[in-house]
Amino acid sequence: MEQPTPPGTFLHVAGARPNFPKLAPVYDALRCRGARQFVVHTGQHFDDALSGVFFRQLGMPAPDRNLGVSGGSDSEVIARIMLEFEAVARSIDPVCVIVYGDVNSTIAAATVAVKLGIPVAHVEAGLRSRDRSMPEEINRIVTDHLASVHFATSSDAVENLAAEGITGEGVELVGNPMIDTLLLSMERFDAEALRRDLRLPHEYATVTVHRPGNVDTDEDAREIVEAVHGVADLVDVVLPVHPRGSARLRSQGLEKHDRVHVVPPLGYLEFMGLVRESRLVVTDSGGVQEETTVLGVPCLTLRANTERPVTITHGSNQLVGRESVVRAATQVLAEERGVSVRPPLWDGAAGERIADSLNRRFQHLSINCAQNR
Repeated sequence: MEQPTPPGTFLHVAGARPNFPKLAPVYDALRCRGARQFVVHTGQHFDDALSGVFFRQLGMPAPDRNLGVSGGSDSEVIARIMLEFEAVARSIDPVCVIVYGDVNSTIAAATVAVKLGIPVAHVEAGLRSRDRSMPEEINRIVTDHLASVHFATSSDAVENLAAEGITGEGVELVGNPMIDTLLLSMERFDAEALRRDLRLPHEYATVTVHRPGNVDTDEDAREIVEAVHGVADLVDVVLPVHPRGSARLRSQGLEKHDRVHVVPPLGYLEFMGLVRESRLVVTDSGGVQEETTVLGVPCLTLRANTERPVTITHGSNQLVGRESVVRAATQVLAEERGVSVRPPLWDGAAGERIADSLNRRFQHLSINCAQNR
């Protein structure tokens, strides 16, 4: 009697801090369905606080392969990832390569996979800021036009894909897997030790900045520091400093304010605990816009645009300029904290929907998930 062919391997590619909370629920949902999986960490974020701690805190096994690619220009990083990843992809011959978000690892792995004839599934497809000066925007657009499966987090993302001619059964609105991780982890969030060490008052703001447009020149960094100091005149500020821009922000006097508390990058649980208890968040991060939406924390995004407009229509996010952030913060601090309104399908089950879709498309596995958890 002919034996059934064993299921092929799903090859996940991640490389930067924002990828890991998106990968975790997809990996877990596929695992409980009995799928064979292989995780490649490109090494784009190599610091333990931006990488290793996420795998430990999210209950994921260590990556099967770490390419160790970090440092250099965007083009250099993408080229090196492509060279290293091609050898891995050839050796595994996966049924699908799954990429996440919009970092350099995403576009690099998608390009290699398509050249090798391997289907690509893009988790968080269709987001658009319409600002092509952002490296992430180029990564999103190119990846979506290479992918054959597009998992969208919101209806506006589906509309963006349709406007670019990407329609049909390859596009699915599944919700937001990063929110799966948030909802699953909430009971473990704890910022008490950090608040105690910093002697924070009951009300404080959390600030994160790392986008090239905010930290890559002395002039930009100086204006960001002035904005942060302006917010600190109103309320204590905790700023987990990202390696990108750390030296430049400090050189512009970031720490020269008694109410600005600069700390190293935090683990997922510590950072999200800090955010959840914040009176206000000021950020240029896409993921933080989404997390504050679900947590109901007022968010001021230091950018002229956002690829996540659903955080404005369904959340408490608003776009602000450097010159208007203090005025906006003053207004937020004078108001009562609102109630969170989750966007459709941000219900903690996106990973399950993605796994069901991948199973249907590539594996046809019939495994009882409850027995495998």
